[in-house]
Amino acid sequence: MIDRPASSGPRRRFFAVAGLLAAALCAGTAPAAAQEWPNRPIRFVVPYPPGGPLDQVARALAEKLREPLGQPMVVENRPGAGGNIGADLVAKAAPDGYAIVMGAVATHAINPYLYAKMPYDANRDFTPITRIATVPNVLVMNPQTAERLGVRSLADLIAYARRNPGKLNYASGGNGSAGHLAGELLEAQAGVSMVHIPYGGAAPAQLGLLAGQTDLMFDNLASATPQIRAGKLKAFAVTTAQRSSFFPELPTVAESGLKGFDISTWFGVFAPAGTPKPIVGRLNAEFTRALSAQDIRERLARMGAEPSPMSPEDFAAFVRAEQAKYERVVKASGARVD
Repeated sequence: MIDRPASSGPRRRFFAVAGLLAAALCAGTAPAAAQEWPNRPIRFVVPYPPGGPLDQVARALAEKLREPLGQPMVVENRPGAGGNIGADLVAKAAPDGYAIVMGAVATHAINPYLYAKMPYDANRDFTPITRIATVPNVLVMNPQTAERLGVRSLADLIAYARRNPGKLNYASGGNGSAGHLAGELLEAQAGVSMVHIPYGGAAPAQLGLLAGQTDLMFDNLASATPQIRAGKLKAFAVTTAQRSSFFPELPTVAESGLKGFDISTWFGVFAPAGTPKPIVGRLNAEFTRALSAQDIRERLARMGAEPSPMSPEDFAAFVRAEQAKYERVVKASGARVD
């Protein structure tokens, strides 16, 4: 004969009720915690050096968000490893809304395929908040070089490269940079062969082009604009899917015959994975509102950047699409950082 505790039925009912109460309490306290946010300063990590474009924009946005959030947003520069060091700090931070990072195409779309070892997973370890802005790259040549080669358009350049494989070279800020990968994509889509000349940064690469040491370059629109307007560089096309409002007369590379070509520098805000949705939604709304301010738009315009906020869901989908594109391009280029 087996003894059955008389209390087994009530016990089961007790634990069932206790479980329901616990679930109800958790459901009730999560929104309350989010509503109390923020009650202390927010750490805004910029994974690049002070004074650069992303740093300037982050500081301007941080000041804009101070009043609506009721707390200061403290910008902290943590450069190194192509942005990986600063991004990793936020990837490993508590998901409570008090640490965010100004990520970029490098930290979240290029580096995962460029670096042999990554300290974080660009998807699993982050919650996208919003894209901030996009900056086109522009295909430029030294005017004297273009005249000597008889190049008056991108179509002329491609035709010359096809007739003279390996004779053209292009400068970039380094292996795996946006300029390098734009050149690799041009080679792949146009079926041409050029020689890549990596420099120790975009500024030295531009100086080499101005001096006639190289033939062409995919330069950042912001840094190339003064030289284009001064007639020291000749622009042929922008690399984005749409024309730039700053140079509406310039066609896109896609319009010039290479359909689907789309390379841009973009940056946006990410939080650690698991950050509560109400906090993500609040940050998205505040950053989006700040990007509509005239002074912020003027600051971005001076960089050749266009504000382009997105919902968290759309930004996540955009990042995944960028990753798929750069995975192919980086692998085709053979670029690798150990």
